[in-house]
Amino acid sequence: MTKALDEYKRKRDFSATPEPDEPVSRRRGKARAHALQYCIQKHDASHLHYDFRLELDGTLKSWAVPKGPSLNPKDRRLAVEVEDHPLSYASFEGSIPQGHYGAGEVIVWDRGVWIPQDDPREGLKKGRLKFQLDGEKLSGIWNLVRTNLQGKKAQWFLIKSRDEAARDDYDIVAEQPDSVLSERGLIPRRRGKPEEKPALTKATRRRPRKEAKVDLAGARAARLPATLKPQLATLVESAPEGDWRYEIKFDGYRILARIEDGEVRLFTRNGHDWSAKMPHQVEALAALGLQSAWLDGEMVVTSEEGVPDFQALQNAFEAGRSENILYYLFDAPFLNGMDLREVALEQRRAALAAVLQHNDSPLLRFSEDFSEDPQSILSSACQMQLEGMIGKRLGSAYVGRRSSSWIKLKCQNRQEFVIVGYTAPKGARSAFGALLLALHDPDSGALRYAGKVGSGFSESSLRAIHTRLKAVHASKPELLNAPSGGDVRGVHWLKPVLVCEVAYAEMTREGVIRHSVFHGLRSDKPARAVTGERALARAPAQAKKAATRGAATAAVDTAGAGDAAQIRISHPERVIDASTGVSKLEVAQYYARVAPWLLADLAHRPLALVRAPDGIAGEQFFQKHVGARAMPHVGQLQHPDEKKPLLLVETPAALVGAAQMGMLELHAWNATAPRLDRPDRFVLDLDPDPALPWKRMLEATHLTLTLLDELGLASFLKTSGGKGMHILVPIERRLDWDLVKAFSQAIAQHMAQLMPAQFSAVSGPKNRVGKIFIDYLRNGRGATSVAAYSLRAREGLPVSVPIHREELDDLKGANQWNIRNLFQRLDELVDDDPWAALPSTRQNITAQMRRRLGMKA
Repeated sequence: MTKALDEYKRKRDFSATPEPDEPVSRRRGKARAHALQYCIQKHDASHLHYDFRLELDGTLKSWAVPKGPSLNPKDRRLAVEVEDHPLSYASFEGSIPQGHYGAGEVIVWDRGVWIPQDDPREGLKKGRLKFQLDGEKLSGIWNLVRTNLQGKKAQWFLIKSRDEAARDDYDIVAEQPDSVLSERGLIPRRRGKPEEKPALTKATRRRPRKEAKVDLAGARAARLPATLKPQLATLVESAPEGDWRYEIKFDGYRILARIEDGEVRLFTRNGHDWSAKMPHQVEALAALGLQSAWLDGEMVVTSEEGVPDFQALQNAFEAGRSENILYYLFDAPFLNGMDLREVALEQRRAALAAVLQHNDSPLLRFSEDFSEDPQSILSSACQMQLEGMIGKRLGSAYVGRRSSSWIKLKCQNRQEFVIVGYTAPKGARSAFGALLLALHDPDSGALRYAGKVGSGFSESSLRAIHTRLKAVHASKPELLNAPSGGDVRGVHWLKPVLVCEVAYAEMTREGVIRHSVFHGLRSDKPARAVTGERALARAPAQAKKAATRGAATAAVDTAGAGDAAQIRISHPERVIDASTGVSKLEVAQYYARVAPWLLADLAHRPLALVRAPDGIAGEQFFQKHVGARAMPHVGQLQHPDEKKPLLLVETPAALVGAAQMGMLELHAWNATAPRLDRPDRFVLDLDPDPALPWKRMLEATHLTLTLLDELGLASFLKTSGGKGMHILVPIERRLDWDLVKAFSQAIAQHMAQLMPAQFSAVSGPKNRVGKIFIDYLRNGRGATSVAAYSLRAREGLPVSVPIHREELDDLKGANQWNIRNLFQRLDELVDDDPWAALPSTRQNITAQMRRRLGMKA
């Protein structure tokens, strides 16, 4: 085994540093499965510098470049040769702890592929390496030239060649300072004499107080990081057993406070600086007299009853009245020069409470916790119309990601409403946009406007409901408080006879619902009987032991999507993805919630399922036929052309039932029953060399879409949830499988012939080195492609997500959405489904199209 990484390992204590400890994964002499990658990491260590790394012979050859690369060929940037690094280091971002080799912040400033112009090993030996870069930021020809300068390490010059990528008047390091992998940036530490301090305002001219003594086992001295990712809570159905403490779930904005040398800055959970929006809170935090800290909490505005009021908080921001905003603090990951993230939760909170006991400002509050029965706490929270509660496991560390050691239990709001109108559809959506809702006043009996619902519909339900709506048109609204202005422009009013059920996050003081999702029409209750109801203060059922096997189970309710079943989930606590802590129960809950979107395209479409009963780290297998052990509610399709029954998933109960049996991914045929002999679409899967920069995928997608446009074929986009993009082209059922597959292959071959440096039409890793393979093989009979809104059995559980074509250039990657953040996107897509026009698209593959691609018509 090669000794190339011995020096790298010798310099690091991997029990204390987050840097990867990984053996060589590609050895000399073995055929490469992808192009050679490079990365440039911006490293704020003892001195800010840039680490330039080139993959060769299974490791990353590395140089430290103090000033970073320059696009000016006249600049000769010093590059000091350092030890080889493992290939996994190319994606490393994080904080190397103080006292360790290379201590400081690291981000990936650039990455991509490099192409040697000559033999790279000979070039390194002779001290002159010429190569081409194709990255997110850098491109063109570059040179590494070894100098005769004396030093402990070999010293080279990094020089840009004169070509179209060269620029004499552009400082790329200054103009593009941030990461290409994340939203991280580096704020370099102050350079200067230790005694230099920034000027203090009157409010901060206090000596740091000595805090009450608190046991902080696990604390270590550390420099305050420039950025900090907050710990996020996992939504659960029921409170787990064990030692937990519960806090009120505030309905506000999550804010982290960074304090250093009297300077206070307030950041949102996404890293946006909101200090200017909240000057009163900044002043109050400065008055605490802390040397340094990262504090975590929630900004809220309370109602007259003392309940957090999200609408009032928004009004306060819009009016610039931060004096009404309360900052409830609940954690202290860093405090007075100490990193407390590994300190037990209760000790961190005790330290925070000690800090706040000296607080003189009414704007800063400590978020108290409760040790009572969680069901009683949640019941009280729901009765008070709070959002729910947050549970935190005693003894747990603070981690900058979503974690199962922090959980959230929410009060569920569900209500019947009378439908009193609907809006016209926008963009590509058909039938209608949103339903206008109302409730009868319990005293007067008059109808009061209650808001809109525009999400939760499938294409088929839009059409079916629209038919019902057209039959009860009215000339004017029968509302006591009808909306006006822009809210009623283009509204079609209805007689108040139809009833629907809607889930929502909250109801404002005016009785208008927020974040609503449609769950179905109701015919079992007359419209005149629909009045506002108080949410039941009921905690979710506790997990029980199954009598037969002793396995913990939990129920997932699928009633919200028109199915009254409750599916029992065995081993709900089983971890499916160790990187996020996502449990089997959370996967089942995801599929129950996403059912209205996911099922829209699965009706009568045979499926193959990827099952991972022991999680993504365990064995995974494809299932294309009904097995001996039936999955709850999963349907069967016995087709005369198929020897074994095929799988059908057409209801929320079937989705959850499949998840109970370890299903993670759904892959769909390109045909629906009973016409399985004629496909109704084809899919082009753009599958890149993993080393290629993301911008190459964006370019390839645009080029492929342009070709389809020229052929006259409408197409629809979605992320794969992996590395690439999927382009779906609906067609009428006229051609057989062989002709459709041949046509998609002709598209791939045409692109590869036209741009051989960018595309490959031949499968296999060796044929896509430095290229993107247009996978047409998914278009044969029985072949499948991952369904829209399906999870992917990969780290982080990403999701395959439909997008608008106009959104393509804004994508950060094909795995941008995952099990934890997808519904935030869906909430933003009310009346704006990217695939709304897909079911109604009618087009054929014509003889002229085939001729243009060189096929026989």
